[in-house]
Order: sequence, then structure tokens, then C-alpha cells
Amino acid sequence: MSSPNEDQNKDQNKGFFSAMTSGFSMFGNAMHRSVNGLLGYEGVEVINPEGGKEDAEEEAQRGRWKQEDRDSYWKMMHKYIGSDITSVVTLPVLIFEPMTMLQKMAELMEYSYLLDRADECEDPYLRLVYASSWAISVYFAYQRTWKPFNPILGETYEMANHGGISFISEQVSHHPPMSAGHAENEHFTYDVTSKLKTKFLGNSLDVYPLGRTRVTLKKDGVVLDLVPPPTKVNNLIFGRTWVDSPGEMIMTNLTTGDKVVLYFQPCGWFGAGRYEVDGYVYSAAEEPKVLMTGKWNESLSYQLCDVEGEPLPGTELKEVWHVADVPEKDKFQYTHFAHKINSFDTAPRKLLASDSRLRPDRCALERGDLSKAGAEKSSLEERQRAEKRNREAKGHQFTPRWFDLTDEIASTPWGDLEVYIYNGKYTEHQAAVDSSDSINEVDVRSTEFSPWQYGNLSAE
Repeated sequence: MSSPNEDQNKDQNKGFFSAMTSGFSMFGNAMHRSVNGLLGYEGVEVINPEGGKEDAEEEAQRGRWKQEDRDSYWKMMHKYIGSDITSVVTLPVLIFEPMTMLQKMAELMEYSYLLDRADECEDPYLRLVYASSWAISVYFAYQRTWKPFNPILGETYEMANHGGISFISEQVSHHPPMSAGHAENEHFTYDVTSKLKTKFLGNSLDVYPLGRTRVTLKKDGVVLDLVPPPTKVNNLIFGRTWVDSPGEMIMTNLTTGDKVVLYFQPCGWFGAGRYEVDGYVYSAAEEPKVLMTGKWNESLSYQLCDVEGEPLPGTELKEVWHVADVPEKDKFQYTHFAHKINSFDTAPRKLLASDSRLRPDRCALERGDLSKAGAEKSSLEERQRAEKRNREAKGHQFTPRWFDLTDEIASTPWGDLEVYIYNGKYTEHQAAVDSSDSINEVDVRSTEFSPWQYGNLSAE
């Protein structure tokens, strides 16, 4: 049994919230412990995922926020209740993790071998088992409660040396914040346009993944469409911050009409149901073919089933995915892969100077220098505003380098979305820099470079 001091140290390693690409706005049966009257804040609730075993006031005092920090933040934020705060609020660097949203997009590639197996699989239903397990696997990383940095307009992130994948993401819009990403290896291509929509509720935040995700399996040209659920981030100011993602995730084979529907169970009383995922793979005729079950923070398994959804006689439950080992007592709850994403081990030999790894605020935070990280973050934000004014004065409009805006408008459960597509220029760029010494790139073998000293990144 842990001591109070151990519990306190453990809670101080919790962050604020992670900008999620998935989750659910409906909060189920978790206990709401009101702190009205105890702390003097009306309409603020503290939710304990374990069901409220502690006293409400004691639970409210937990977490890494000091009382004066909570008071200051609440005074700033209470006027935004009910609003989308995606890009209207400047947040203190102490709640950030040393990673940007562009890097966080790449975390979906940790278990990319599942997409390789989906491409190799002859059975159309097991193909969806592998592909949907890949989509579920990232939720273990997404439960981190630190906030990633918002990318500067034109910022990029590159990843190589993992599963034969070439990955590029770019911030294509600042207002509203939008990112686009592309990944490819011999088995699949992955394309995403991401735009988060939020609703601030005082001590919690609803995050809606207003985006479009497409995966193409190269062997048969199968195209898969992914619609994740929204997310609920609890106890932003009072109590221990934690994430719940109840709702449906739907992956549809646009080529055949088959689909998989997986339901994330809501966290109930005393944590009942938390992390649990259950669902079926359906044929185009909407008949269940394979049942799937597991926990998104541990593993997923599948079993063939009959038209009633019951396991077929003579079959057994088989594990398809299991979370990899993670570092112990990591400050930011990073996985080993998250550390690789931040390192130069996954960078191409010549890195775009606009890469997230080189952001001075991110680098300072990674070194533990919060003062410098805050100053660099403010400097970048001011530079972004200045470049916007300069661009507008000249009548110029920002154009992404690696992605093109299409005429397509995608419909999502949370609104319409402009779609960006990969323009293929990054592949050409990689071939060119391999045979030349471009002044616009950083040689990652060298330690003599100044982060973000370049001229080809326009910021808004």
C-alpha cells in the first residue's frame, strides 16, 4: 500500500490534458463530486475515476496545480465555459509535454505492423480486425494528460527508420488549427486531415476529432475510412486529470462495404468498464462475422462468430495486439516509441529545418528548463503574429509545402471539413537531398546547429 507522500509524488507526474484525435462528449456513470461551497467555485465538479473513495475536498486538492495556480487559471478561463478554446487561449508551459501535435500524429505508427498484416491478409474480415486493432492501439499513448505544443503554421515533422515508413506531417492552417499527415511503406499509405474542435466546461473539456483518416492497403487497393469517437478530459483544474473515451469507433472498408464497430465502454462507478472495448466486424450485409474484445490500455482479441454474434463452436479467442513494455516512472508517461519520436533516431539524415524536434521551446522543456521554454514559446507566438501581419500587408496567402487543399468537403459527425491531400513533393524532396547538400536542411549527424534558424517557414 502506498504512502501519502508516494501518492503525492505520483500525482505530481500527472499533466493537464492531451489534445486528443479521439474521444466522446457523453460522460457516463462516473461519480461527480461537487466542490461547490468547499472551494468557492460554482458549477465546478471533481470526478474520481475510482468512484469517489476520497473526500471531495481532498480529491479536489490532488493533482499538480498549486492553489494560486488554480485560482489564476480559473479567473482566466471561467469566461470561456461553453466555448471552443482550441486556439483562443494561451496556456502556461508547465502543463505541456515536450512534443507537438504533429509528432503526436506520428504515434499512430507505433504498431504499424498491424497494417502490414492487414495488407497481407486474404480474409476480408480479419483484415479489418488487424486494421481496427491498429487504430485502437494508439489510445494507450493518448491517455497522457500533458498538452502537446500547438504547431506553428508551416511547421513539419518527419519520421523514418521505423517499419520502413516514410512519415511527413505539416501544419497547414493556423486559424482554424489544422494539420495534415501522410505515411507510406510497401504495404499501405496513410492520409489524414486533422482539425480539433473543443468545448470547455469549466473543470472538463470535450474534444471532437473533426478530421478525416484514410488508409489504403496496397496489395488489393482496399481503402479504409476511420471515424474515431470524441474524448472527455476530466479534472482540468481540480483533482487528478484523467481521460475517458466512451463511444463508437467505426472503420469502414469503402471498397467492399464491410465495417467494424467498436464500442469504448464509459467509466462507471468505482472505475467499472474503464478501458474496455467490445464490438464486431460486419459484412456489407450487416451480418456479424468476427467479435472483438479487450482493453485499449492492454490488449485486443478476436473470435469468429455466427449471425447472432455468438462465438462459433470449435473456435477460440485469439490475441491480435498487446501493448508493448513501457518505461517505469517516466515523467511524461511516454512510451519507448514516444521517446524515439522525439529523438533523431527516427529522423532522416537531412532534416527539414522546420521540424518539430528543433523547436526551441520544446527543446528547452525536454531539458527541464521551464523558464526558457516559456520565453521561447512566447517568442514563437509573437513571431507568428508578426509574420501574419507582414503577410497580410503584402497581400500574400500561406501555401503549405507538402499538402494541397482540395475542393472536397468531408462530412463528419461534428461538422464539415476541408480536405488536404499529400502532393507527392516530399518523396521528390527526399530523393533530391540524398544527392545534394541543401542549405534548407539540417544534417542530424552534426551537433552544430541553431534550432529554427531558417527562412522558408511562414507562420501565422
